[in-house]
Amino acid sequence: MATRTARRTTTTTTRPRARRGRPRTHREAWTKVSVVMFERQVVDLDRLTTTIRGKTGANLTRAEVIRALLDALSESRLDVTSIVSGAQLKRMLVQKLSV
Repeated sequence: MATRTARRTTTTTTRPRARRGRPRTHREAWTKVSVVMFERQVVDLDRLTTTIRGKTGANLTRAEVIRALLDALSESRLDVTSIVSGAQLKRMLVQKLSV
């Protein structure tokens, strides 16, 4: 049998409790997404973040790199509305980025 307990009320002002877990780093709404990637892609991401850390000391995460790439694509003037496959998108991006 469950028992009820009365809530205690306090008259003193208390500080808000510290949030548990990682500190909040995002300043906008977000959704956690799981994406299957090929091993070579994960190796490339890790190699890139390690190289950046070695050269600049900045500790970028895989997610930060992926978000930056998506944001750059969204902000670019590339018309990707006629793309019909990932392979075609990749070819277009390689062509545009290999300037």
